[in-house]
Amino acid sequence: MNNEIIIQITSGRGPSECCWVVSQVFKRMLDAATDKNIPAKVVQQNMASESETMVSALIKFEGPNAEAFAADWVGTIQWVGQSPYRKFHKRQNWYVGVNRIDQRNLPPWNENEITFQTLRSSGPGGQHVNKTETAVRAIHLPTGTKVTASDNRSQFQNKKIALERLQNKIAQQQMDELLNGEQGQWHLHNILQRGNPVKVFRGKDFVSKTAIIVCLIALIV
Repeated sequence: MNNEIIIQITSGRGPSECCWVVSQVFKRMLDAATDKNIPAKVVQQNMASESETMVSALIKFEGPNAEAFAADWVGTIQWVGQSPYRKFHKRQNWYVGVNRIDQRNLPPWNENEITFQTLRSSGPGGQHVNKTETAVRAIHLPTGTKVTASDNRSQFQNKKIALERLQNKIAQQQMDELLNGEQGQWHLHNILQRGNPVKVFRGKDFVSKTAIIVCLIALIV
């Protein structure tokens, strides 16, 4: 858990322009992680009404450099430009939020809380599949969550698949609960500090706050 960071990019319930910015930040954040060899996994994407735009997205970063990478993005990101959807709209400043999800309150994954059941597969394979109990159902005892795997003719392989699916399902449920909690989705989707962006996006290029300061100093000198 120490080397795992989950980041939420949110439009703050802003208009379509903000949802477009979310999608751009999403792409660039993944590209930046790839450039720095930081493993990244998309946890969740909430798509918006316009094509290829997002209300919000969750990304998990792992590894010893994940902490520093996330710190460079967390905060408000500003895009300065003409609306791609409303040609004559006067507003040219759009904001999205990048928040770190606090996972400290999530219960740890415990395989001792899982029980397995075998059952007959119902997939392709003829009589052999139907007569042999190769399918596996994994049950998370604290929550009653169940998943079934019958992908393979090997009961051992199906057990591994079921365990992985159950872990992913429980993790998603926990994340949903966290986002809907007191400090969760409402807070992250509505509170954006618009006066102090950590990055500014103009046209097709992101400019970090540090780069802006350097440019301003150069102009003054």
